[in-house]
Amino acid sequence: MHVLVFRHVPFEDAGLIAPALEAHHLRIEYADAFRSPGARIDSPAAEPDWRSAAGLLFMGGPMSANDDLPFIHREISIIRQALAARLPVMGVCLGAQLLARALGARVYPNSVKEIGWAPVYWTEAARQDRLFAGFESPEMLFHWHGETFDLPEGAEWLAWSHACRHQAFRFGTSAYGLQFHLEVTPEMIAGWCREDANAGDLREISAPIDPIAHSDRLRALAATVFDRWAGLVAAEEGRPHHSAESVNPSCPLRSETV
Repeated sequence: MHVLVFRHVPFEDAGLIAPALEAHHLRIEYADAFRSPGARIDSPAAEPDWRSAAGLLFMGGPMSANDDLPFIHREISIIRQALAARLPVMGVCLGAQLLARALGARVYPNSVKEIGWAPVYWTEAARQDRLFAGFESPEMLFHWHGETFDLPEGAEWLAWSHACRHQAFRFGTSAYGLQFHLEVTPEMIAGWCREDANAGDLREISAPIDPIAHSDRLRALAATVFDRWAGLVAAEEGRPHHSAESVNPSCPLRSETV
């Protein structure tokens, strides 16, 4: 069994998600947008074999979910088909925004860029959620985003921060959007700070980022959340899925309670 990971830039990979997947005997296969960014959406060679995966994971990146790029359109189409097939999906940062767009929600600039460590608060629904049950408020998590999204119709709101209302949501029983970066290691954060693509963002923050400031607690939280999601993926594998028809963004699939 494998999880197909959609990577948009080389430096934003699965991070702390990988050990949880491996513990559930789920290997990672990468589908890298940066290797063929201009491939036509209607080209058979452009679409990875996502239907054979046990779950789909969409990572972050400095681009926008609103960009008129072939791989953005392609991934939104794949997400809609995967949701229709009831395949487990997780989107992180840009990936969460792509998931929101696939469900018909608006993606737009946040009031401020949220970069660095900041507290995240959990909703009442999160306390009953398969991934976030038992968490206390707040938790200091890592952020790096300039855009946000409306909560998709039928989705369950799970988390918020003072700078960004929609930090996490669930759609159905196995599709999750996480605006925060729970997957990062200190090495990943330090690497992001050295990337030319992020230089403009770093000029806008008031103090340098400490990669290790809350990394021990974040690692513990990540181990819990991603182990639970990996267990969900492994449990779903082998169950019959619905036919992979596209979700109409103006009338998305109805969410199911957990």
